Amino acid sequence: MASYELVFKKSVAKDLRRVPNADVARIIERIRALADDPRPSGCEKLSGLERYRIRQGVYRIVYEVLDHKLVVLVVKIGHRRDVYRPR
Repeated sequence: MASYELVFKKSVAKDLRRVPNADVARIIERIRALADDPRPSGCEKLSGLERYRIRQGVYRIVYEVLDHKLVVLVVKIGHRRDVYRPR
């Protein structure tokens, strides 16, 4: 199976600034694993959108999988109480 390319929206860098450094390392590790398996066990498809989410502690990673381009687009990272709210 081919490895997927990881692409981040510009807003993800801003999202990560709000997360404590100890948690950022675990989040980045979890995102890197998406390159090999974009739909790991525990991921959930979000209703109404072609997006998925995975959990890392109290944080959520929201992403899209573009199978035809072999790309995983990380859309948003945030605390579970805030990540689903529109800005």
